[in-house]
Amino acid sequence: MDRKSNLVEKEFVFVVKTNELKLNVPSTFEVEDRFVVVVKSDDGIFCIDDVCTHDGGTLGDGEFLENCLVCPRHGAKFDVKTGIAVTMPATESTVSHEIKIDGDSVLVRLAI
Repeated sequence: MDRKSNLVEKEFVFVVKTNELKLNVPSTFEVEDRFVVVVKSDDGIFCIDDVCTHDGGTLGDGEFLENCLVCPRHGAKFDVKTGIAVTMPATESTVSHEIKIDGDSVLVRLAI
């Protein structure tokens, strides 16, 4: 049996209104017992886990620079579009989540 056929796709969950997000300012939310960071940039609205894979610190307290969230603890950068760790000391990506805009609502579907 295909393992993927047993996975149930998660639903989109309302997180925030688009006008409540400030341009290039990370905002942290709890979605289904998981903390995520949502960022509105010139390229769109993106969502990744609020965790630095280097040491477990929060990314939501960091800066947003060049489409990356910068961990405030040791400076690791994570691409907000993909979750990919782009600089040391992080070597593993964080999880990125799907965003859907419905009118003025930002909805997030957590990755499985």
